Amino acid sequence: MPEKTPAIAQTAVSGADIEAFQQDGVLLVKGAFRDWVEPLRKGIEAHMDAPSWRERTYHPEGSPGRFFQDYLVWDRIAEYRDFIFNSPAAAIGAALMSANTVRLFHEHILVKEPGSTVKTPWHQDMPYYCVEGPKTCSLWVALDPVAENTCPQYVAGSHRWGTQFRPERFDGTALTEGDNRELLPDIDGHRGDYDIRSWEIDPGDAIAFDYSTIHGAPANLSQDRRRRAFSLRLIGEGTTYAEKGTHSPPFPDIGLAPGAPLECDEFPVLWTGETG
Repeated sequence: MPEKTPAIAQTAVSGADIEAFQQDGVLLVKGAFRDWVEPLRKGIEAHMDAPSWRERTYHPEGSPGRFFQDYLVWDRIAEYRDFIFNSPAAAIGAALMSANTVRLFHEHILVKEPGSTVKTPWHQDMPYYCVEGPKTCSLWVALDPVAENTCPQYVAGSHRWGTQFRPERFDGTALTEGDNRELLPDIDGHRGDYDIRSWEIDPGDAIAFDYSTIHGAPANLSQDRRRRAFSLRLIGEGTTYAEKGTHSPPFPDIGLAPGAPLECDEFPVLWTGETG
């Protein structure tokens, strides 16, 4: 199994990449995790056989494939734990966020089986999360070849709009009853007004994006290709606990006061150093 090697992170993202990530809120990182594809696939199979209480599977009537999601099982899936602590992911996140300390927020498993008709609606992650802070980075690691028409889509620059839009469930209702925050604009109805990014990507590629970047994903209408992804949510220094109503994923036993730094066992330090 690969060891943690900061040199890999230094070659995986350049100064231009860091500038692009901070300007656009999204960046494709090619090939950084090729050596981790098979271990993570193995971990996902074990995970899907024994999901957590947080698991959410969407399988509409008539849809040939299901959309499986789950979180926060890294402490019992050895392959996830090894990736989180020993891959270059945290060092890459540190470089992109210009962070001197990187902590784990959580991992998120997303599997769209062939024929899954479920689309992931446009959304930001930040309004769902019990965190606030200027340094955030998700690494969506592809574990299968992903055609561009199945790839997640991102509205470049939307992390700089300064708005946390109302978080919603897949059925379009508010995640928290009575939440009157501003609704997302109609991205699909005015696609020409936005800089929407998506790619054809290979196993081991990763899409890095800010928690406030608006994104969504098409259905997986392929008849023979799974779309497995391991998404790692990272936070830098200055990130604090926030109460926003109903959170996803939930941390019911966190015990932190609003505004407190996320300095507890649930969010272990993965990387420390100087980023420049």
